[in-house]
Amino acid sequence: MAVDIPKLETFELKLHATGVAEIIFNRPQRYNALSRLAYAEWLAAIRWAARCDEAKVTIITGNGKYYTSGQELTMPEPVTESNDSDDMVAIAKKGSANTKALIDEMINFPKLLIAAVNGPAIGFGVTTLALCDVVYSVPHATFKTPFMQLGFCAEGCSSLLFPRIMGPSRANEMLLMNRQFTAQELEQTGFIGRILPAEGFHDHVLKLATDAAKFSLEALKTTKKLVRDADRESLLKVNEVEIQRLAERMASDDCIQRLLEFVELAQKKKQQKLKSASKL
Repeated sequence: MAVDIPKLETFELKLHATGVAEIIFNRPQRYNALSRLAYAEWLAAIRWAARCDEAKVTIITGNGKYYTSGQELTMPEPVTESNDSDDMVAIAKKGSANTKALIDEMINFPKLLIAAVNGPAIGFGVTTLALCDVVYSVPHATFKTPFMQLGFCAEGCSSLLFPRIMGPSRANEMLLMNRQFTAQELEQTGFIGRILPAEGFHDHVLKLATDAAKFSLEALKTTKKLVRDADRESLLKVNEVEIQRLAERMASDDCIQRLLEFVELAQKKKQQKLKSASKL
């Protein structure tokens, strides 16, 4: 009997006969940036993998040079008299509904979830790694959460998981000081399980996942539940609070101004690059 695999615009889904499912960021021309549609489709993909009986182990990875560059940034809507700050918070909450649901689904994901970081990871692409059971990375991958630069705040349960995994000082360097970490640095902290060679990286991770898919699925699910149950309620609560604070931040004048400056600078750099290319 054929398995119904959702057709998505921003992700590619695969289900191998071995029982390994792949959720692949598939906007390589946009560095796998996360649009509003991408958040909704990631949610649909993770729900499909959780509920699909044939999917025993799931890999999340990226197509192209990036794992994911995080949230796609666009010009924010300014606060006006007809659109006050309370309205903006409500709009931000509505926009983050899929994000909250996605994080909840990752917290509750019942089967083995492996992240295969094939290149740079930014923002939400980094925080959600801590919700995976195992993280593998290529040697050249980098990891950054530029939340302070943009006026955001911690999300993806990173306010709880990052200090626990990598220690308070390094977690605060990442979350509060905009420091970019290498794969080697995060492997030392235990955030990354193993660094694998870039050549043949996907095949290597696929083999590891295939080997795990041969194990008893019920044993895997039972053991994962034992591991996750100790923190499940805390993680769900942290996610709820983080999303609330993030909605407030994104509706603030401070955040809107920082986003405007960031997007304007990015547009100027793009224009300069196009001018330079046209002269060649």
